[in-house]
Amino acid sequence: MKPRIGLLLGDPNGIGPELAAKLLADPDLTGSAEVTVIADAGVFAAGQAVACLSPAGDAIALLDEPKMAGDELWPGTATAAGGRYMLAAWRLALDMSKEGEIDAICFAPLNKLALTLGDSPFDDELHFIADHLGFTGRAGEINTQGGLWTSRVTSHVPLADVADLITRESVFDNIEFVHEILKSAGYAAPRVGVAALNPHAGDGGLFGREEIDVIGPAVERAREAGIDADGPYPSDTVFVRARGGAFDAIVTMYHDQGQIAMKLMGFERGVTVLGGLPVPIATPASGSAYDIVGENKADPTAMKEAFKLVVKMAAGRKAA
Repeated sequence: MKPRIGLLLGDPNGIGPELAAKLLADPDLTGSAEVTVIADAGVFAAGQAVACLSPAGDAIALLDEPKMAGDELWPGTATAAGGRYMLAAWRLALDMSKEGEIDAICFAPLNKLALTLGDSPFDDELHFIADHLGFTGRAGEINTQGGLWTSRVTSHVPLADVADLITRESVFDNIEFVHEILKSAGYAAPRVGVAALNPHAGDGGLFGREEIDVIGPAVERAREAGIDADGPYPSDTVFVRARGGAFDAIVTMYHDQGQIAMKLMGFERGVTVLGGLPVPIATPASGSAYDIVGENKADPTAMKEAFKLVVKMAAGRKAA
């Protein structure tokens, strides 16, 4: 049986409906899975109208839920109605995954401000998803493009708080986490590079001691646990090493340390995986792009890559 994928349109006021229309018009992709579009028919139709495309293939179903009134659509704007719609779509998709009706979820870009306006009790979708699933294990965002994966010890927190959150335990946990995710994605022996926190990896303590007191010992602990981990390397060179083939994954210390590098290396191909959850979930690494809504300029490459990845992950779980 083909994997059953739930497709969410993301922010209805962003480029998500357009990206979904472009994805579903690709017969090579729609032929690889059974797709359920979890969306209001009017919102999806608006995306099709922008893209000037119709779905390809027969294995596509439109749920026409949750509903959203036409006068609630404000293209290019973060709204409370848009946030409530996204949350409702997520609840429906997650319930379908718990009931075994879908095997994985691919979602178009969200907008965190809209989610907050829509009364989400969480700062990001990952914690909302984990809470709705009742999942209390380890989960986190992992980015991938061009065969390179990145994870981060801290994520959506103020930069001023980062250093206090970098501990031996948190660094080791993240190295172990990305190692396990890559193993589940088919890597027999993932090679993990670890970024430093300070300039020049601290220069022997001259610019900070986190590399000596915290990150280095965590890397050594990972090696003792049988993980092929190396570092810490200065963050301005570790990605050069990875691009040269030294690593399959990089653990960074904070959000932009990895995101800037990954997006420069291939913004149009970047995918974010919500790793560790009971159901495979992925999305393009781009945002809701309010500035180009309705102009048929949204590049679907990353959306297609996210879809291909969740199909692969779902197929792997079904075969296991």
